[in-house]
Amino acid sequence: MASDQIRQMVNFILQEAHEKANEIRVKTEHDFNLEKQTLVHEAKLNVQEEFAKKEKDREVQERIARSAEIGECRVKKMKLRDGLLQQLISEAGEKCGMVARGQNYPHLLQKLIVQGLIKIEENTVTIYTREEDISVVKQILPDAISEYVDIMERESGVKLDPDVTVSEDPAKVLGEDTYGGVTLTAINGKIVCDNTMSSRLNLVYEELLPSIRAILFPEQ
Repeated sequence: MASDQIRQMVNFILQEAHEKANEIRVKTEHDFNLEKQTLVHEAKLNVQEEFAKKEKDREVQERIARSAEIGECRVKKMKLRDGLLQQLISEAGEKCGMVARGQNYPHLLQKLIVQGLIKIEENTVTIYTREEDISVVKQILPDAISEYVDIMERESGVKLDPDVTVSEDPAKVLGEDTYGGVTLTAINGKIVCDNTMSSRLNLVYEELLPSIRAILFPEQ
């Protein structure tokens, strides 16, 4: 009888132990699965964040590279256009040089001198020109002065007697890059009127630059 009771007690204890062990196993598996899900979720979030960061960095780098490429293309485009414009003005300068070799050049020099005298508005004036033009300027100077005096007398009623000389100083002759023309000075060089062909060309070029750009680069 006593042995039956002991056996029942043992069986009860064993059953309780099995149930407790099973409960612990179930709880452990549940906690493990929960922890595993948490770790997997956090890992996924970390991977997504890292991917998003790398994707954002890649987009930023692409924008920087694209912006740099666009800037480089614009610079090249501007340099190309500036080169074309410089070529245009260079070719125009060569044509001015051809004018300076033409038969009407003395007449043009006379008009440039008259215009310069009117602009400079001084009685004592020195004219500078290219070495090859000195003799021509000296030859047409009397007619230029006469024309200037007539114009001023007609416009103001005053007859002027200007003192105009041509510089023959080799150190002060105008360069070939002026393409011809004259420069007039007064008051020891304090007043200067640049009436060279290159100066006139640059004035015309600046005035017509918007139109020139519109013709050469219509997409603007």
